[in-house]
Amino acid sequence: MKIQIKKLNPDAKIPQFALAGDVGMDLYSVIELILKSGERISCPTGIAIKIPDGYAALIWDKSGPSHKFGIKTLGGVIDSNYTGEYLVGLVNLGKEDFKIEKGQKIAQVIFQKVETPEIEQVEELEETNRGDGGFGSTGLR
Repeated sequence: MKIQIKKLNPDAKIPQFALAGDVGMDLYSVIELILKSGERISCPTGIAIKIPDGYAALIWDKSGPSHKFGIKTLGGVIDSNYTGEYLVGLVNLGKEDFKIEKGQKIAQVIFQKVETPEIEQVEELEETNRGDGGFGSTGLR
């Protein structure tokens, strides 16, 4: 699989894998900002990516900022036909404001092969061993 990346801002950093074997490529902020506690933003990356048909880009948290400071990504499915700037939705769930510097890693992007299902409307669904049980129905242990 090959992707095309276009810089929309001269200060943008091209996504890259930090280590061999990494699944996600790091995405970087193209601006400096303070993300206040409880605040949500769309953080620009300054890049656009063209991915092949049959794939989607999934935006995920960086584990460090997520676990240490409560910085989480919001919604992150990007379709193959989208060629605009990658904006990363972020929310600060931590108690302290969080400074994002220009060029800082803010999220990671993973490319996932996807299929388009054929839709069949039915009157009844096949029975399963789970049925409609959800949200803890299988217990905690």
